[in-house]
Amino acid sequence: MPLSVSEREQFLSEPHIAALSVSAGESRGPLTVPIWYQYAAGGDLWVLTGAGSEKARLIEAAGRFTMMVERVDPTVRYVSVEGAVARTVPGTDAQLREITERYLAPEKVDAYLGFARAELGEQVAIYLRPEHWRSADMGAA
Repeated sequence: MPLSVSEREQFLSEPHIAALSVSAGESRGPLTVPIWYQYAAGGDLWVLTGAGSEKARLIEAAGRFTMMVERVDPTVRYVSVEGAVARTVPGTDAQLREITERYLAPEKVDAYLGFARAELGEQVAIYLRPEHWRSADMGAA
C-alpha cells in the first residue's frame, strides 16, 4: 500500500541509512552506496560527500540521483525519491555536525567529528529536489 504524502515525508525525515544510486554511465549499472542524509518535509534532501569522490563526479555528470530508505520493523516500509540536483555547495562544519548528530549517539559525536575533519578531506553538500516518489508499507514481516 503506497504511503500518503505526509507519511512518506515523515518517514524520509527519520534518520535511516539511505542507499544512494546514480548512473555510472553507459555499459555500467548504477553506482549504489549507503549514505547519511538530511531531509525536512517539503524541502530538498541533502548529502555530504567528498568533493572529489566518485559519487560526487557521477552526480555532477548525471545531474540527478535516487535515494531509498527502508525498515523492516514494526512493518516493512520503504520510500524512494529521485530528482534533479538543486545545487552543490562546499560542505560546512555546521552541516557536518548536523548530520553527525542525526546519526550518532551524543557521546560519539565529537570523536567522529575529529576523525571526519582529519581524514575525509574537503566535502560538498549535494541537494536533491524530490521529483518522483515511490513508497509502500507492506505490513508486518
